[in-house]
Amino acid sequence: MSSLNLESIITVLPAILIGLTFHEYMHAKVAHLLGDDTAYLDGRVSINPLKHIDWIGFVFILIAGFGWAKPVSFNPEKLKNPRRDEMLIAIAGPIANFVLAIVFAVILKLAMLFISVDGILMAMILACIYINFGLFIFNMIPIPPLDGSHLLLKSIKISKELERNIYKYGSLALFAIVIIDSQTKLNLLPIGKAMMFLTSTTLNLLGIHIL
Repeated sequence: MSSLNLESIITVLPAILIGLTFHEYMHAKVAHLLGDDTAYLDGRVSINPLKHIDWIGFVFILIAGFGWAKPVSFNPEKLKNPRRDEMLIAIAGPIANFVLAIVFAVILKLAMLFISVDGILMAMILACIYINFGLFIFNMIPIPPLDGSHLLLKSIKISKELERNIYKYGSLALFAIVIIDSQTKLNLLPIGKAMMFLTSTTLNLLGIHIL
């Protein structure tokens, strides 16, 4: 957000909490279904936002548009097929956000058919669509520690040492890219355009022409 004011907080806060909570919940739930109880024992198989929110990362999201939640821990040794299962755990979070965006778009369509939807309610539902698409896109970027990197690195055969180095330096690279994007016009990660494309396309397919 460009400025931290009450109206903007009210508009985006539910979307951020819902998006982050279900993203991390699905990581934990899928890991548990695949036989790893690490996240379950940590209390992460829960839709209580307090179980998933990292408060420093949350504040960063509000004031800078970039932040993070608590990562979900898992133990590869408890998985039956570690390579495949790690990919399933990784993709579960972004898929949850994509599905949520579609669900909120359908909710908006149904609401517009039966009640008057405008003002703050309209803004809140649109934020839920937009932000969940954003979480989907951002987390699918194949740069550690994002989920997309787990999908990429587990789909190819590389040495454990190389994989560790990629994870080690990937976070620094991602942070640098985000800082450069926020301070320049290079737009190395054109996430905003992709978010708007998915949001407008979804709404148009549902016959909602408001963007």
